[in-house]
Amino acid sequence: MAARRMTSHNPSPLQEGGAAEELPPTAWAVLGLLSFPGERTGYELKKWADASLRFFYWSPAISQIYAELRRLEALGYATSRRSGPEEPRAKRSYAITGEGRTALAAWAGGGRDAGPPVLKHPLLLRVWLGHLTAPDHLRALVAEHIAQTERELAEVREALARATGTEAWSHPQVALRWSERRLVAEVELAEAMLGDLAAPPAPGAPGAPGASASPAQGEPGTCPDSAQGAPESSPDPAPAALPVPHQTQPPHKPQPPRTPQPPQPPHPPRQPSEDAPTRG
Repeated sequence: MAARRMTSHNPSPLQEGGAAEELPPTAWAVLGLLSFPGERTGYELKKWADASLRFFYWSPAISQIYAELRRLEALGYATSRRSGPEEPRAKRSYAITGEGRTALAAWAGGGRDAGPPVLKHPLLLRVWLGHLTAPDHLRALVAEHIAQTERELAEVREALARATGTEAWSHPQVALRWSERRLVAEVELAEAMLGDLAAPPAPGAPGAPGASASPAQGEPGTCPDSAQGAPESSPDPAPAALPVPHQTQPPHKPQPPRTPQPPQPPHPPRQPSEDAPTRG
């Protein structure tokens, strides 16, 4: 059956006179998988990517692969054909075109800088936030990362063994050897980090025994008189209520000394009244 070309409203970059780099790197990666001899289905391309590309660049989802295949076919960089009735299950196979190979070679051999590698290390992000995690749990995460990396290293070595001896895969072998060396180094780095997490903090570091969280003498906001000999205070104390200002008392005026007065005689006895009867 003749290949069926899918249509697209987007003109080809070559038709526009544009450069091949108008496509995203994901599209070039899928087209690169098609550049090796033979035809492949989207599922087969996914398996090839998982056995090669994911060790050094990208692990695509099957939906991403099919989206890029539709784009490449619309641009004339790939063709597809549907299997015949003799196949127990209908499938569509893809192959690169001469125009697609020319565009891919122009992109791969471009003189521009390929750009710096992008590192996203989820484990290191967890370690960076280790002050919020229990130390035992953090060390367990690093140990699991080491085990996972060692499993991935075994997969790389298996892929390298399958590619060895195949002339068409001579350059992918170079990439796989680089991936092997990178994973070996990743295991060594993770083991060193596990040792760092097990070691006690350096003297003076946050969390080390005897480390003071109070500012040093002479820094802004410190009192020189209380810096020496004062007990260490807890870091960042909770703000207390504002103190109520003391009422200012007027200065005490000294009173002049009192002149001692002579003792007063007792009250004189009452004189009998003339009208009062007298005792006989």
